[in-house]
Amino acid sequence: MLEILPGVIVEGALLGSVYAMVALGYTMVYGVLGLINFAHSEIFMIGAITGAEVFRHLAPVGFNPFLILAAALAAGAASAGCAAVAVERFAYRPLRRHGSGNRLVPLITAIGVSFLLQDLVRLVEGIWHNEFYISYPSTAAFERDLFSWAGVNLQIKSAIVITVAVGMMAGLTLLVEKTRLGRAIRAVAQDSQAASLMGVDPDAIISRTFLVGGSLGGAAGVLFGIMFAQVNPFVGFMPGIKAFTAAVLGGIGSIPGAMAGGMVLGIVETAGAAYLPLATGGAVGSEYTDLLAFVVLVLLLFFRPQGLFGKPEIDKV
Repeated sequence: MLEILPGVIVEGALLGSVYAMVALGYTMVYGVLGLINFAHSEIFMIGAITGAEVFRHLAPVGFNPFLILAAALAAGAASAGCAAVAVERFAYRPLRRHGSGNRLVPLITAIGVSFLLQDLVRLVEGIWHNEFYISYPSTAAFERDLFSWAGVNLQIKSAIVITVAVGMMAGLTLLVEKTRLGRAIRAVAQDSQAASLMGVDPDAIISRTFLVGGSLGGAAGVLFGIMFAQVNPFVGFMPGIKAFTAAVLGGIGSIPGAMAGGMVLGIVETAGAAYLPLATGGAVGSEYTDLLAFVVLVLLLFFRPQGLFGKPEIDKV
């Protein structure tokens, strides 16, 4: 069991990086609006589909595969970010302006938008290619081992996924903490009415928050496609649920919490897949890893309801 531990940690960090990038979209929107945007899983899917289309059209031409990957990441982030802005503009903003106090209304709207995006992408892909399952081409340049150590074979694509994910998460942290836009986002999250009195346009800042979160989700979709090779209009459901779990695990509304929650969930899930069959003599297989991840979440919330990095909410009277 100890021999495979380094490989388990690396694979868990690889999967956790993708979860963390998607979880950031959930946590940013919740931090600003207090809304669980369940349509974010379909924003992730749009990025994955867009990246696959870029590979499909550029790979046969003979471009450098790393340039194609860069183009796929840019296109996936751009398309997903624009889709997230459109969702906010046409689905959530009218609800805010009408001042609905029922928090179930935006939640049900998010679920409806999720189904709408799934069927819209399925319609487009069905008309365009007459198929729903799109494969990322196998590229030898990505499949080679970067190095081998302690029984761990790290492929180039795995190193790319971790590097891009960590780089984008670090960039987001700098954006939120060090830039004018980041200060505006934090101001709107704290008190949108007071921010508007200080000259900040809450609608514009919320739209940009969706743009940033959606772009991260789209890039994560491309990285997911590189890892698992095949995507479809429903591919966002399970990673979206896992990413939402990661956001809650780390403390919904906390950016460091979303990152940490994604990593913890990825390592727990990978460890479960590796060790459950060994620990039970094959009686419990790796198909129970999803159950293990949610059990960890329930136990954590039982002892620390606000998550790893969250803070208890205090109601002032």
